Parts: sequence; C-alpha cells; structure tokens
Amino acid sequence: MNPIDPTILSARMEALPGWKLDEEQRAISRSFRFLDFAQAFGFMSQMAIVSEKMDHHPEWFNVYNRVEVRLTTHDANGLTARDLDWAARADIAFRFASEAV
Repeated sequence: MNPIDPTILSARMEALPGWKLDEEQRAISRSFRFLDFAQAFGFMSQMAIVSEKMDHHPEWFNVYNRVEVRLTTHDANGLTARDLDWAARADIAFRFASEAV
C-alpha cells in the first residue's frame, strides 16, 4: 500500500469537510458529536463492522457523546485511499445517525 498522491489527497479532502489534515503526522482526524452515549456507541459499533470488512482500523476515543477519530495507514507511513474511504463511510454513518433522531 502506497501513500496517496498529494494532488489526489487535496481533491479528496474537499469531499470530507469535517476532517482535518495533519500533514506533519500524515493523518486525518475528526470529532463526531452525538445526542448521547448510546448513539455514539451505535456509531462505533457500525464502524467497527465496516473496519473489519475493509481490514482497516481507526485510532479512536470515546467519551459519552463524542467519538474522536484519527486515520493513517501505518504500513504506508501516511495516508492512503483506505483512510479516505473509511472517513467517507464514517460521514455517511454519522449523517444517518443524526437523521434518525
């Protein structure tokens, strides 16, 4: 797996407005906020299944209604298409969770 080309990364990041690029650490991150712990945990459960299917696992942290996510591909020493694909799927899951309330 190779790191994503910077030109492609720039274009793909435009489609992920809630995500922040950390060029120094070669990672992207986002904070998701939910109504309560159950909704946050449901999101994490859903994304855990996605992660297993993609064989790509996030670094994440949960406190009550907040889920902090950081993505990078350690094997590639940077960002890959997998990170951006996972982020896009997380955005969809978040939108779905937010609309369900």
